[in-house]
Amino acid sequence: MKNDLILSVAAIAVYIVGGLATFGGIAVVLLMKGKDFFGLGDAYGIGYLMICVGLIMSVLGVLVMRILRNRL
Repeated sequence: MKNDLILSVAAIAVYIVGGLATFGGIAVVLLMKGKDFFGLGDAYGIGYLMICVGLIMSVLGVLVMRILRNRL
């Protein structure tokens, strides 16, 4: 029972962090306009990376929630 709760909280956390990363990436792309992003590189590259990783994390969170819902 305790393990199921931990997995459920982790799935929701991954889903929320994925959404924040997605919208943060959109903000970086739109607001930075190709400037240097804290010495990490071009803002477009980092922004698109954040968008893609955020979308993947959101999909992963939804899939884990669906699996846990069907298993419990």
